[in-house]
Amino acid sequence: MKGLTRFFISLVSGVIALALSACTSSPPPAETSTAAAAPAGTASPGGRVTAGWTVTEGVATPESVYVDTASGSIFVSIIDGQPGDRDGNGRIMKLAPDGTVVSASWITGLNAPKGLRSHNGTLWTADIDEVIGIDIANSAVDFHPGRDGAQFLNDVAVGDDGTVYVSDMLASKIYAVADGKATVFGEGDAMEYPNGLLVEGNRLIVGGWGKPEADFSTKVPGHLFALDLKTKAKTLITPKPLGNIDGVESDGRGGYIVTDFPGGKLIHVTGAGESRTLREYMAGAADLAFVPVGNIAIVPHMMENRIAAYDISDALK
Repeated sequence: MKGLTRFFISLVSGVIALALSACTSSPPPAETSTAAAAPAGTASPGGRVTAGWTVTEGVATPESVYVDTASGSIFVSIIDGQPGDRDGNGRIMKLAPDGTVVSASWITGLNAPKGLRSHNGTLWTADIDEVIGIDIANSAVDFHPGRDGAQFLNDVAVGDDGTVYVSDMLASKIYAVADGKATVFGEGDAMEYPNGLLVEGNRLIVGGWGKPEADFSTKVPGHLFALDLKTKAKTLITPKPLGNIDGVESDGRGGYIVTDFPGGKLIHVTGAGESRTLREYMAGAADLAFVPVGNIAIVPHMMENRIAAYDISDALK
């Protein structure tokens, strides 16, 4: 993935001027506190998700955060390297709802895991060209080879029937994986080089990145749009291009919370397509989790090697 490596070099030199491997900036003291790793057997995954914490220990290039309501755990995909490298460094981290590190290496031996989503006790993630299912209860890993020609599988979403939808940002495709087989759900420029995905009823909500240049910048950024799961018809949610969209989550009110990765922006989009920036961070705000109860956004700051949970109630007013 030479192009992807160039992308990260460009972001580091031209946007934040920090080395990817050395970024350790902390969030504002008033909003976060550091959560330490707990001794084995003392951290409970149960309870309500809280805000005001940050985790840096054991965090290396975090890409996605997901709150699994069934188990009460927070899972984080850790790339620990370049997002296209087959280096075996990738892993899944497990946190308690208060940010306590239950296991920094809950699942190991992956390459560059990205999007996360669970369904019926299975946690799904995309790893370059593979779709991986993890049994949450017993930590068993099941590899499902991706479609031939997959270039950069990114986010995942799961339908009520268990179909796993996977975005391939570089190929501008979306795959549907069912019964261990992958088929193309959508492809071409109309998919807007998709990144973030979310299944919402009978629709797949898609965050477009926009057609990337050699350095992954875009002349025209992506829209937030919807695809009908049956007809595949496309409907724009934002009438104008919104940004280089990464994470997409429901706000619990008919709208969405999304991140713009290079802009470091946390953006609210209403169901009517109106948008406004809620918060701005450094570049690298990746695939977030959002908990409507408490208005808690958990953001993986990919370029800074940290995960932070924010109460954004004031910004959503």
